[in-house]
Amino acid sequence: MVNFAVTGIAGYIAPRHLDAITATGNQIVAALDPHDSVGILDSYCPDARFFPEPERFDRHLEKLRRISNEKRVHWMSICSPNYLHDAHIRMAFRVGADVICEKPVVLNPWNLDALQELECETGCRVWSVLQLRLHPSIIALKKRISEDRPDRKYEIDLTYITPRGPWYLNSWKGNIERSGGLATNIGVHFYDMLIWIFGAVEKSEIHISESTRCSGFLELEKARVKWYLSINREDSLLFSENNEPSTCRVISIDGDELEFTDGFTGLHTQLYENTLAGSGFGIEDVRPSIQLIHDIRGSDPVGINRNTHRFALK
Repeated sequence: MVNFAVTGIAGYIAPRHLDAITATGNQIVAALDPHDSVGILDSYCPDARFFPEPERFDRHLEKLRRISNEKRVHWMSICSPNYLHDAHIRMAFRVGADVICEKPVVLNPWNLDALQELECETGCRVWSVLQLRLHPSIIALKKRISEDRPDRKYEIDLTYITPRGPWYLNSWKGNIERSGGLATNIGVHFYDMLIWIFGAVEKSEIHISESTRCSGFLELEKARVKWYLSINREDSLLFSENNEPSTCRVISIDGDELEFTDGFTGLHTQLYENTLAGSGFGIEDVRPSIQLIHDIRGSDPVGINRNTHRFALK
């Protein structure tokens, strides 16, 4: 059994990490979040120390490190807002802890270079949560593509619509300096999956870039990808059967829809098992998608053209 600390414990994604930590037979000894709605700790780790201030959290981790190897934090799970990931990874390294970090690990590719230097200096590692790579449907698709002829180009249509209320834009997620923008915050795991399966990015275009929707085109080694991401409630009504907002997550390949709505249960736990066993996803695994989200963020829309996703045409 090893000791975990968790940052962003009050956030949406934290329960999946708490499930995974306990399911793998480990324990949470400390947690950080500026918000104090953290009663969830009673269900998983009632004896864990909670801190709303990073300074006191950092000091506590250092104290545990000095007591003994048995008491110290061996791993830190980072579930905090995107812009804090880099700082929290560095905090973990200072107390000798390895890291499991939610996506995106960092917002800019040069931050990865600095973290690699720190990995060499400290002997600690940072691992990313790329759970889509563990989904059975995604694994089967990658196998099928790898066995097809190498010169074939697939036509991909990626549509992800997940309605959000006004709170989204008023939170850190709506602040591009903190979240990286919509394409980063909700698109990065799809980009990673597509690059992992269909190869490196050869071309990228942005057609729409708004606070609640964005769209563009990717030319990959083995695919042409038209993508559309939206948190706009009006978009979500396009798929509603009862005029209520609903989520649409669709990837079609040469017109055939890839079914991966189910199969997500337990993926975080499987990822933890793999990572703790030494076969997680490291910095070089995430680098292509981090470079892409950085490029998308810095690109101006080119307008509508023949590569535009059908929803953007509306």
